[in-house]
Amino acid sequence: MASNAVQQETISMKLINRWEQVCRKLTALGEEFPDGKFDSSLVEGTRTVADVLRHVAFWNYYVAETARGHKGDDSANELPKEKFATKKQIINELNRSAANATEALKKNASGLSPELAETLVTFIEHNCEHYGQLVVYARLNGIVPPASR
Repeated sequence: MASNAVQQETISMKLINRWEQVCRKLTALGEEFPDGKFDSSLVEGTRTVADVLRHVAFWNYYVAETARGHKGDDSANELPKEKFATKKQIINELNRSAANATEALKKNASGLSPELAETLVTFIEHNCEHYGQLVVYARLNGIVPPASR
């Protein structure tokens, strides 16, 4: 039985570490965009870099609330542009939201429930999808992503 608990803790920590990794990559990539490119998108109708990062930060808070056993807010889909308008505000909030989720997840590290593990995997995938989106934005703007250097 103890072996099962250790295995569950190990799997939980691996998932949490993967979460932290993608959050760090998103932040590092977001920091690379110059201010003049932060509010631009590649084509009309797609999110800007700022929009993508506000969106990710919003859902990071959802992960935190879910990890705490609360019903997360799923109504807005991104942080309000009026409150998080500048690159510095957005990057700071992205960091804060990722740290908030990590802290909540680590309180469950001795064994994420199957439901919480599934939520975490879903949002690791979500953040990875947006990381890939921003890599394309970066490359088309002549920016080499930090993880590729």
